[in-house]
Amino acid sequence: MAESMKGMHRSHRCAEVTEREIGAKVTLMGWVQKSRNKGGIIFVDLRDRTGVMQLIFENGSIDGEGFEKAGKLRSEFVIAVTGTVERRSGAVNENLATGTMEVRVEYLRILAEAETPPFPIEENSKTKEEIRLKYRYLDLRRPDIQRNLMMRSQVAMLTRQFMAREGFLEIETPMLGKSTPEGARDYLVPSRVHPGSFYALPQSPQLFKQLLMCSGYDRYIQIARCFRDEDLRADRQPEFTQIDMELSFVDAEDVMDVNERLLAYLFREVLAVDVPLPIQRMSWQEAMDRFGSDKPDLRFGMELVNVSEVVKGCEFAVFKNALELKDGSVRGINAKRQGGMPRKKIDKLVEFAKGYGAKGLAYAAIQEDGTLKSSFAKFMKEEEMTALVTAMDGQPGDLLLFAADRNKIVWNVLGALRLELAGEMGLLNKNEYRFVWITEFPLLEWSDEENRFMAMHHPFTMPMEEDWDKIDTDPGSVRAKAYDIVLNGTELGGGSVRIHQNDIQEKMFEVLGFTKEQAWEQFSFLLSAFKYGVPPHAGLAYGLDRLVMLMAQEDSIRDVIAFPKVKDASCLMTQAPAPVDGKQLEELAIAVCSREE
Repeated sequence: MAESMKGMHRSHRCAEVTEREIGAKVTLMGWVQKSRNKGGIIFVDLRDRTGVMQLIFENGSIDGEGFEKAGKLRSEFVIAVTGTVERRSGAVNENLATGTMEVRVEYLRILAEAETPPFPIEENSKTKEEIRLKYRYLDLRRPDIQRNLMMRSQVAMLTRQFMAREGFLEIETPMLGKSTPEGARDYLVPSRVHPGSFYALPQSPQLFKQLLMCSGYDRYIQIARCFRDEDLRADRQPEFTQIDMELSFVDAEDVMDVNERLLAYLFREVLAVDVPLPIQRMSWQEAMDRFGSDKPDLRFGMELVNVSEVVKGCEFAVFKNALELKDGSVRGINAKRQGGMPRKKIDKLVEFAKGYGAKGLAYAAIQEDGTLKSSFAKFMKEEEMTALVTAMDGQPGDLLLFAADRNKIVWNVLGALRLELAGEMGLLNKNEYRFVWITEFPLLEWSDEENRFMAMHHPFTMPMEEDWDKIDTDPGSVRAKAYDIVLNGTELGGGSVRIHQNDIQEKMFEVLGFTKEQAWEQFSFLLSAFKYGVPPHAGLAYGLDRLVMLMAQEDSIRDVIAFPKVKDASCLMTQAPAPVDGKQLEELAIAVCSREE
């Protein structure tokens, strides 16, 4: 039968006990990891969030009733014990911080009994994620998940401390705001007081933090909850957390400087890893040309090579047709020492490339004796093939892969293929941290769906002054004062210098297809504020979840979030979202219609 605390007080957590406590009495509390009954002696591993301590129950050191209770202990029972710390009489466990010690128990109290859990509470669980998320309260007991969440707490705490020393003020912005166009879909919240009207949960605190700059709070920081109704993937959730900041009287370099120092501080304090400063800068154009991605992974080479000039004039239709396109190109990557890859595996790579928009994938495998096995050599002259292999630095044993299409498709295909091959070739070292700033993004990108230009970041991003004269004649070539911080192929965060002049902001809205009336209807509070003296300002926001995911060397942000959603944005544990009572809908003046499939 479960007992209450009855005045017991924990003196230590399990891993807080050190060899200094040998010979001392301690009181520990936690969960039974496992119990081993050897007859006259019972060994129990006690677990809490810090680690595990071995307990010994032996007739003579604990009264008969206590020994009898110890014999009933099962996995996940919650217990409190008082006993004396001793050196282990048996083998030392070098995998535990407490592996040289044990506690000889003199008093036991069972605080809660437990049914057999639906899966073992252990590190690196092989249980299906769906089961673990259904019983997330049990999954959260796993030591690896607990370490991740403790790391997350530490990162948040250290960020607050660092930013406070840098003069930042932590200010909360509203959760209930106004729905605005651009960006992802909003999560809407109906208003009971204003029937037919809705709040929107914030996709980011963007407008409010710009207003704070207008109000004179020249350094703002917030660890902010944000919401986006978009399709999920491994590093995306419908609700997530940003380290959000904005600074006044600064340019891009000032923002990058304080954030480089923040990242170096976090990695040194949390992981004992030194981040060399300054962090490398790379323009968006260079990143796309070299890596096929604006979030390049710099831990390995296999860079893209533009061979358009080399194959110009050849008769291979795939290359020839691509080069006739307005923005077409032929580019390749060299997978070193992969020339012996079986044809079936190459065919899988072709199908993989098709998933990213390619019509196919041309390849040339250089055998160890220098001969070629190629899908297209028969359409090329010998000297053309030799020039192509030379341009790709092809050596015996290499596999050359080529994509030919519009630049956007070629980049997507080879950028994804480069990462896929790196994974298969074991080139992704999780202990290596390669940061890079990506700068000079295009200000705008064309949307075929909307048939207009869209802001690549958001409508408040400052264009580069030297490109502004092209905003009417060639808007697609205008670069932005935007910058993303990337780590090991993952975008950690992004930011920009903001527009603080009304005329430029109104022109941006015009280019994005807003009339002046529409712009004022949606953003009147911001545009009005700009009339009353707004300082130059810039900012940045990190995905806290992504940052901790990479620091913890996990593959999914679900492993660093206490209660994550799954791919359809539902919670397997609480069964959210769920229908609500008809009375609630009536109060909100909402009718739910069935959707025809």
